Amino acid sequence: MKTAPPRTDDLGTRAGRALGWSLANTALARLGTVGIGIALARLLGPTAFGTFAVATVALLAVLSFNELGISLAIVRWPGDPHTIAPTVATLSVATSSILFVGTWFTAPVFATAMGEPSATPVVRLMCVCIVLNGLVAAPAALMQREFMQKQRMIIDQLGVWVGAGVSIALAVMGTGAMSLAVGRIAASVLSAVLFVHFAPNHLRFGFEPALLRPLLRFGLPLAGASAVVFVASYADQIVAGSALGATELGFYVLAFNLASWPIALFSGPLRSVAPAMLARLQDRPAEMTDVFLGLAGVLAAVSLPVCAVVAAAARPIVAFVYGDEWARSADVLTWLAAAAGARILFELVYDYLVVTRRSSTILVVQVAWTVALVPALVIASHYGGLAGIALAQFVVALLVALPLYLLALRSVGSSTSRLARRLLVPAGASCFLALGVAATTSQIGNSFVACAVAGSLCAATVAALGFSDRAAIARLRSARIGDAS
Repeated sequence: MKTAPPRTDDLGTRAGRALGWSLANTALARLGTVGIGIALARLLGPTAFGTFAVATVALLAVLSFNELGISLAIVRWPGDPHTIAPTVATLSVATSSILFVGTWFTAPVFATAMGEPSATPVVRLMCVCIVLNGLVAAPAALMQREFMQKQRMIIDQLGVWVGAGVSIALAVMGTGAMSLAVGRIAASVLSAVLFVHFAPNHLRFGFEPALLRPLLRFGLPLAGASAVVFVASYADQIVAGSALGATELGFYVLAFNLASWPIALFSGPLRSVAPAMLARLQDRPAEMTDVFLGLAGVLAAVSLPVCAVVAAAARPIVAFVYGDEWARSADVLTWLAAAAGARILFELVYDYLVVTRRSSTILVVQVAWTVALVPALVIASHYGGLAGIALAQFVVALLVALPLYLLALRSVGSSTSRLARRLLVPAGASCFLALGVAATTSQIGNSFVACAVAGSLCAATVAALGFSDRAAIARLRSARIGDAS
């Protein structure tokens, strides 16, 4: 049995190193998939993208609560996480297998409701990812606990490129949306093998009845919250597909994917490190709050300007990257990119509340957000089409989700006024940046030049914000936080 070696270096160093690997991983994956995504978009077109989007929504709906949220218990378990890993693995595989069968039989109903009955075979093929996800839940959580982001980078990069190669080859052969599904399966199979190989204890199954209740007590509220998060995140696609059709969904999904770049680039790497880092400060609430506020400020300084530029320069970005065929995605991208800036910060707050054991509070916030969002999307789809759906996302995030998250932070003793002070300068600078980029790029006829100008203004703003917040960055990088594990 392979066990993780004892760690003697401090938590700040380990977390910083892991975050560096995670950032590199995400940046390489995003840069690589930009070209791949362009090729596939031009090969397949909006209709095939819409068909694949129907299958993706079905898959992500199930994955949102696939292993009942119990794998996160490994990340924040106060004792030795290896003692609960076999039970977590068993429960994860059992629940994912049941969900796989259920999804297989309900695929025709879902595809028809989304306005694309022909997507049924694609949905069913994608269901295989449900079982693979449950299989690697425990190994992936152990790797996250041990800050094994270097190994995670190997897994993700191989998965991205193998899956992309399969998809492009099949798309050239004319297999349509099925090419994307087969590529997704190929990537998932390879990733599962590598997760099992790299995990500290490989993959072991077992079952301790005494662990069932505490694992479910921890995981079920998170699973419920994750399912609601999914609805809040993908209700727009569900509404777009069911109300406007699969082709319109294809245009929306392209804008959604572009708006997700900042989330994946900034929030994704941070979320792979922050929960474990914060969890080890549970016995020192003041320090944990300081670290959270520092992370929030730095995250806002790098992510908000990027989201602002994507929103302001949506038209030249879509035209340059994907071509005139996809021009209808630009208005959607403007509002989705603005909403992405809020979502990036919400996800950090979400992880902070998880560590402070406020799973039920998270669930309440997500339910309220969803209850407000769904009718807003339906109304917006009738009066504003695709752009109206995107605008509804942004408005509900600001008017409903933001106040609720601030109340949740106050409930755990975190100062919302301190958080506001940390976010004020990045948010204000990003607003002025968006105005400047919109005014400048609207006068430039060449989309490449417009994108280059927008990118330069963004880089300058991020550099200025980073320089002004260099003291906070230095504190995070040099944190000497004793490893409580």
